[in-house]
Amino acid sequence: MPVSSALAEYVEQVRLIDHHVHGCWLQTPDRRRFENGLNEANTEPLADFDSGFDTQLGFAVRTHCAPLLGLAPHADPDEYWARRAEYDEAELAGVFLSAAGVAHWLVDTGFADGVADPAQLQRLSGGSVGEIVRLESVAEEAVAAGGDYAGEFERILAERATGAVATKSILAYRGGFAGDLSEPSAAEVAEAVARWRERGGRLTDRVLLRFGLHAALRLGKPLQFHVGFGDRDADLRTANPLYLREFLLASGDTPILLLHCYPYEREAGYLAQAFNNVYLDGGLSINYLGARARSFVGRLLELAPFRKILYSSDGFGPAELHYLGARLWRNAIRDVLQGFVDAGEWSARDAVRVIDLIAYENAARVYELG
Repeated sequence: MPVSSALAEYVEQVRLIDHHVHGCWLQTPDRRRFENGLNEANTEPLADFDSGFDTQLGFAVRTHCAPLLGLAPHADPDEYWARRAEYDEAELAGVFLSAAGVAHWLVDTGFADGVADPAQLQRLSGGSVGEIVRLESVAEEAVAAGGDYAGEFERILAERATGAVATKSILAYRGGFAGDLSEPSAAEVAEAVARWRERGGRLTDRVLLRFGLHAALRLGKPLQFHVGFGDRDADLRTANPLYLREFLLASGDTPILLLHCYPYEREAGYLAQAFNNVYLDGGLSINYLGARARSFVGRLLELAPFRKILYSSDGFGPAELHYLGARLWRNAIRDVLQGFVDAGEWSARDAVRVIDLIAYENAARVYELG
């Protein structure tokens, strides 16, 4: 049932800064591709017996997205798909992105095949955009340029970062956080580049991954890390942010943003409390937890200082995900904070103040958005 209270009304109207998102699809998918788009972890097509609709995210699509397409909540999968197929992807993006209530999108352009670029996302959503530069993409450009890799990396990073708000690493996918993360020597970098050029393929050499992280620290712009839950290319065991402790000790004042965090949201909360420059969000985890997102958001609010928590959707592919990230976050923060107020543990005024911090104020401060 709809929740009616002054706090609920406030949550509904607050404008968000989505501090980590990707583009939405531009080409209309078939049903199988759409259902695969509702699964984050599996890197292969879903098994024939399986359905992306039979997940927490699939149920959330049917519950919260169906009404935006003129259907009743909980429309069955066939009905939802038939109605969705009446629209092209640009029309769907216009519906779902505008309904998210996002004033500013910060877009990771490192994985952009087949999805809207920042300019297209701005046109489709009506919100402002900023770019996040992926360090591993910079490395691929630098190695392809030939010559002095370190110099090329620094040059390309500086050029791309001129108009960007942050950098990001997918170290969690390229070997994880466990192990040495100190800055390598010039000789180590040269040897690693020679190995990579001989071997080819994507960047997995830890020396060069370490080099990129420390180049980002020198740049000084906020640095994002994918943490925890993702597809199976990441070893979840070594995506625990506690392994970043030594790196964080050497990170100075550069803001470090821990993204998604599940199932390590408590570990991330501890780090946000322990380090002045560490922040976290719930990211894509909120979408995939669906009706269980309330419990997850409650855990994000356990240890982390409220001035260290940000909002993001990590929407990628189906435009539904850009909307659902916001819808599920609003539902979760509303219910968790209303519970605190009803129990007499928080005042309503403090609840509103914390909503503003997480919804937009913290991101505006960290990324200097004005």
